[in-house]
Amino acid sequence: MAALSAERSLFSYPKYWAECFGPAPFLPTSREEMDALGWDSCDIIIVTGDAYVDHPSFGMAVIGRVLEAQGFRVGIISQPDWSSKDAFMSLGKPNLFYGVTAGNMDSMINRYTAEKRLRHDDAYTAGNVGGKRPDRAVIVYSQRCKEAYKDVPVVIGGIEASLRRIAHFDYWSEKVRRSVIFDAKADILIYGNAERPLVEVAHGIAAGKTMDEMHDIRGTAVIRKEPLPGWRGSDSTAIDKIGKIDPIPNPYGADDVGCSKSEFKQAGIDLGAEAKPITIQPPRLKPWEKVYVKLPAYEQVSVNKPLYAHASRILHQETNPGCARALFQRHGDRSVWVNPPAFPLETQEMDDVFGLPYQRVPHPSYGDEKIPAYDMIKTSVNIMRGCFGGCSFCSITEHEGRIIQSRSEQSIIDEIEQIRDKVPGFTGVISDLGGPTANMYKLRCKSKKAESTCRRLSCVYPDICKHMDTDQTPTVNLYRKAREVEGVKKVLIASGVRYDLAIEDPNYVKELVTHHVGGYLKIAPEHTENGPLSKMMKPGMGTYDRFKELFEKYSKEAGKKQYLIPYFISAHPGTTDLDMVNMALWLKRHNFKLDQVQNFYPSPMANATTIYHTEMNSLKNIKNNKEVVSVPKGARQRRLHKAILRYHDPAGWPMIREALKKMGKAKLIGNGPNCLVPAESRDEQRKSGQSKGGRPALSRHTGFGQFNKANTKPKVGGNKSRGGKSGNFSKSRKKASS
Repeated sequence: MAALSAERSLFSYPKYWAECFGPAPFLPTSREEMDALGWDSCDIIIVTGDAYVDHPSFGMAVIGRVLEAQGFRVGIISQPDWSSKDAFMSLGKPNLFYGVTAGNMDSMINRYTAEKRLRHDDAYTAGNVGGKRPDRAVIVYSQRCKEAYKDVPVVIGGIEASLRRIAHFDYWSEKVRRSVIFDAKADILIYGNAERPLVEVAHGIAAGKTMDEMHDIRGTAVIRKEPLPGWRGSDSTAIDKIGKIDPIPNPYGADDVGCSKSEFKQAGIDLGAEAKPITIQPPRLKPWEKVYVKLPAYEQVSVNKPLYAHASRILHQETNPGCARALFQRHGDRSVWVNPPAFPLETQEMDDVFGLPYQRVPHPSYGDEKIPAYDMIKTSVNIMRGCFGGCSFCSITEHEGRIIQSRSEQSIIDEIEQIRDKVPGFTGVISDLGGPTANMYKLRCKSKKAESTCRRLSCVYPDICKHMDTDQTPTVNLYRKAREVEGVKKVLIASGVRYDLAIEDPNYVKELVTHHVGGYLKIAPEHTENGPLSKMMKPGMGTYDRFKELFEKYSKEAGKKQYLIPYFISAHPGTTDLDMVNMALWLKRHNFKLDQVQNFYPSPMANATTIYHTEMNSLKNIKNNKEVVSVPKGARQRRLHKAILRYHDPAGWPMIREALKKMGKAKLIGNGPNCLVPAESRDEQRKSGQSKGGRPALSRHTGFGQFNKANTKPKVGGNKSRGGKSGNFSKSRKKASS
């Protein structure tokens, strides 16, 4: 849409002189590969925490190929040894800059579970081996690049940098950390989908611009002493109103623009005595143009939770590229300046990005070692970017934005044919046609004006916006064309289906259920109770029930036995123990026994993470907001919520029983149909050290001799503490027997 178009196309820049080398089979990862290509140096070197897979689902491949298409020579340093600078010098000194990313995943989430336990595997590493990247990889890699060649600019990006662009709560250290650009000592940070700002930065450096001359590029954040000159400041406390939409000015500036009266006379046109000349006004800036919002300083938000919640609200309101203002946040004597987001890619640009010469396989240096993340996506196709769902626990909106960026049908069909022809061992099954959400393909706001000025956090919560297009006919047509590709036997949908959107178009549900479900379909209600659902910004269970009806109806019509697999989150902010019990009872009534469940993981910058940290409902205006949110914190309560979600697992029964008794819900303990967990069995009593008469369970540590000694008076001169215990135990037995 014109309202959200960039000034120039992604591939409209004049090519850099090194274009003459042409595309590389694989972007080189060693000096030997560079020599084979005839390169004496790299213009840009990308350092990544992932194994190098030349596939459009891997960030380093997309960025590398996009820069290569601009004419630059791009090298890859994958999962380097970060103990010294040596590995970062393996390709020599880059002519323009280092590009640093932790990889497709945040390095901390990749390395630690939601309970902060160390993982020993890594799906983005050959052999599924953990520990191939450092904690806070962006910081470590960036610092090593600076050590290697201190005069070479360092550009950081990817999801790890993107979600840490301002002061943010860090779950692993349980404190607020400053913007990652300070700790990384990087020259510039790129957030969101990086193609557009990164290409502009690359051509700027190639043209001889200094980093100071590129501080106004959309989609970037930089360190400055003061705001950019010519920009007007606005204090964040003046604009903290949820759902606020700025007034839409006349796009032409003045009401009318025309010629003066004398010019009309010269042309022989009589305007009459009442005609008045019209003054030509210079175009007026829109209310958000050349305006920045001053956020509370790092030193304030790090100790003041209401101010942290307030700053988080402002950041999430300033994510629409059409109307976002810049952000300015002090960190000591310097500040981070965050420019408005980059404009989303148009369909042709998306097609061009996905049409670059990817090999679609891992780099040959890995040999036969398996890379699980690649095996999972090697026969899937990414058809779009972005998500307008705005779920509070999800980082997609903060990273990719709310505007859906869709590829053309032909581009997608071409990729399916490439998979058929290039992917080793292709069996005729496309494992997924999707993206962040399966059924948002080509769904955009029907109003250009609303799309370019809206500040809502979600287009579908609490209800689907009246401006949002919910016609999923383009997706249905795409599915049908994909099934017709020669050599394709089956097209599955593995991405999550947004079921509140799906029920708006039953024809989509019918197409999906009839042709694209492999027996099971994953959907994500996330919870059953309104308290946590309201903090998740997820619809109520009524929409789930409606989708379930359609799913079962069309499955029956197709003559198929198919099942819904719902996903739920435990320990999410806003969840009480009773909420978890009610959800577990719902699961039991519907005969769901979940094996793999997810405890809430507070990822940086997510709205739910702000609620977790502050225990305030930051989805509402902080001023006069007295709501205190129940937040499950601490290892014990988080384990309890997970155990309740897995109510069928005997390992969690003792903890659940104890909690039910404290809640006054002991009636849910037993073997009846309305009970949640069974009563304690004799085996469990013995294991817990209890027997019927109150005696300790007999074991190799408690023989008959010891038991008899417990019923005798302590010996004079014996161990007093031991004797005291024996005496107390004897008294308790006598009292019980009497």
